[in-house]
Amino acid sequence: MRHTLSNSRLSTSTCSFSSGSGNGDGGDVGGAGYSIPRADPASTQYKYWNREEYKSKKGKYNYLLKISPESIQKEARILCLADPNDDANGPLIDPSLSSPLPHGSTLLGVGTTLQDFDHLINSSSSSQEPNVLFLSPTCPNARTQLPLFLSTFPSIEWVHCRSAGIDFIVSPQLSTDMTSSSSSPNNKIIPKITNAKGQFSSTLAEYTMMACAYFNKNIPRLLQQQSQQQWTPFEVEELRGKTMGIVGYGDIGRACAKLAHVYGMRIVALRRNPHLSIQAKDSMCDAINGTGRRSLQTLMAESDYIVCSAPSTIETRGMVDADAFRNVKRDAVFINLGRGPVVDEDALVEALRNGRLRGAALDVFTTEPLPPHHPFWSLDNVLISPHNMDRTKTFMREATEFFVHENLPRFLCGKELLNRVDVVQGY
Repeated sequence: MRHTLSNSRLSTSTCSFSSGSGNGDGGDVGGAGYSIPRADPASTQYKYWNREEYKSKKGKYNYLLKISPESIQKEARILCLADPNDDANGPLIDPSLSSPLPHGSTLLGVGTTLQDFDHLINSSSSSQEPNVLFLSPTCPNARTQLPLFLSTFPSIEWVHCRSAGIDFIVSPQLSTDMTSSSSSPNNKIIPKITNAKGQFSSTLAEYTMMACAYFNKNIPRLLQQQSQQQWTPFEVEELRGKTMGIVGYGDIGRACAKLAHVYGMRIVALRRNPHLSIQAKDSMCDAINGTGRRSLQTLMAESDYIVCSAPSTIETRGMVDADAFRNVKRDAVFINLGRGPVVDEDALVEALRNGRLRGAALDVFTTEPLPPHHPFWSLDNVLISPHNMDRTKTFMREATEFFVHENLPRFLCGKELLNRVDVVQGY
């Protein structure tokens, strides 16, 4: 069924999809001059955070704890599973450099393996019993370490990942533990898991528009002519009136749509629950669908610029395959800034070589670093970046600040955490 809203740009047809970055209603914090943005007002399952739309890095509950310490509902005893020399963890492991940890929270230790916390394993003191685990991508072998920590410290109620992607912690063992815990009758604690989605969306949206301009203004030709001191005017294209198709309409996808909308582009998108965008009256999107195969084919066929911002899950791996590229609009540009395994790279190479695609801008790859002899390196219609288009000078430190100043105070006050994720589904 296809729906049209008379008071917005959005239409939709619904079907099943496992979407990109999570999002939710924005919820329970408000007040004069302070409001949490709403990605999906209709969603009641979980809430999200976006740094660009917040009025302050330090949230309402952080302020509440300062003026009213009795608001604490529980203490937070934190383990930091990260490289101790990672400066981005400063707001947590060295609060003297910024501001103290919220009242009621204690950092029990920092390390990268279970052995680094031996002093806690044999402790009989409840004050040494961790209930929060802060997990950074700088921890080697985080995928194998996390199940060990949850088994050794069953008191852990909450795990926070200092990244938007959680593929570095997802494993069959963790999924099994989480699902078996949820069906266990012994009241075993099932940890809540959150991430830093919303932290990296704006810079990736900027990269997306740069990639569009790289091809539609023919930047490679400009650079070549400049290097040859050649003055040869040529026609260029506009983005105005072109169609951007977004595969995975989470927080990153919406940030891309926001900028593309300003350029006058038409936006079509795929997401798991398209009806939520209808209910939210999303003014950025002209059409939104679930991502069955037919929906993906339609998006590929009508889009001039295709942005893939879907996460890597069991359901999305290899989703943009040879069939999708056979249906792509000729001379389209493909941009991947989500996860490499979502795309069949052999099929992408073929589409670039046979001319179905004008070009591709790729920030993520199935194997990273990209192997020296990979075909992408030799294709002159590919723009390669080493998975760094979200790597701003402050991005990881700000992700830690989100944990310290926003979600940690929520935990202490017994409030709902932002950015809940589903480990089994992978996002």
